[in-house]
Amino acid sequence: MSDRVAAIDCGTNSIRLLIAELTDGELQEVDRRMTIVRLGQGVDATGAFAPEALERVFSAAEEFAAVVRSKDVSRIRFVATSAARDVSNRDAFFAGIEQRLGVRPDIISGDEEAELSFRGATTALDLPEPYLVTDIGGGSTELVLGDRTGVRAAQSLDIGSVRLTERHVTTDPTTPAELAAIARDIDALLDTTTVPLHEARALIAVAGTATTVAAVALDLPEYDRTAVHHARLTTAQLRETTTWLTTSTHAARAAVHSIHPGRVDVIGAGALILQRLVDRLPITSLTISEHDILDGVALSLG
Repeated sequence: MSDRVAAIDCGTNSIRLLIAELTDGELQEVDRRMTIVRLGQGVDATGAFAPEALERVFSAAEEFAAVVRSKDVSRIRFVATSAARDVSNRDAFFAGIEQRLGVRPDIISGDEEAELSFRGATTALDLPEPYLVTDIGGGSTELVLGDRTGVRAAQSLDIGSVRLTERHVTTDPTTPAELAAIARDIDALLDTTTVPLHEARALIAVAGTATTVAAVALDLPEYDRTAVHHARLTTAQLRETTTWLTTSTHAARAAVHSIHPGRVDVIGAGALILQRLVDRLPITSLTISEHDILDGVALSLG
C-alpha cells in the first residue's frame, strides 16, 4: 500500500522538503526542494534565534505548506536539529512552524539525527563495510558507523560550517591564522569522538556541504543533483578542492554557479571539516550521496 508523506528538515543553514510515495519501506520522490534560511545566524554568540532568521524560516515554511497542500500529502514530519536544541526562544519557533504547517517540530537528538542520516544515505549503496556516514551541517557534524545490519556507533559534534565561520572568519580571503583556528577546533572535537573512525572502510558524505564540494570538484557548470548523487571523489580531489575553497575570495566563490549563494561564505569551513575527517580515515576515496536525513525522516513515517 502506498502512502504519500512529507519530510521537512530544518538545520542551521537550510530548510528542506521531501515529498515522496512510501511503499513497503521504499521511497519514490515526488518533490524535493531547499531554501537557505540561516536559522543559526548568531546563535553561537547569543543563544537565541535572531528575529530576522525566524522570519526567513517562517516564510519558507509558508511556501512549503502550499506545496504540501497541492500534493495531497497524508502525513508530515518536521525535524529540527543542532540550531534548535538549546536556544532560549525556541517556543516562538515551535509556534510559528505549527501555525504554518499544522505540525509541531521534533527537536531530535544528535544520535537520532545520525541514525536518520545513516538510514537515508545507505539505501541502494554497495560499499565495503563498515561504512561511515557524515552529515556536515551549519551547526553540527554527525558521524555514524554501521553496516547492512544497522548502526554500530553514532555521535553529533558541535562543529559546523556556519558556527566555525562566525567564530573565526573576519577577513576576505580567509587568512592562514583563521584557517588554523578553524582546524584546531575541528581536530579538538574529532579527537574526542567515540566513533571508531579507524574501522571505517568507506565514507559516505551527505547534505549541502559535501554535495557542494563535489559539484566544485567535478567542475560542474551548474549544480546537478544527478551528477553529484553517488559521485566518487578521490582524497586528492577533495584536498585540491578544499584548498581552493578555503583560500579563494568571496567573489571568486560566488562566481561558481554550482555553489548556492547561501553557502558561498561558509563552504570553506565546511570543506575543511570534511578534509580533516578524511585525513583520519584509511580510505583513498569517498562517496557523495544526495540522500540523507531527509530521506531517513520520510522513511521513519512508514
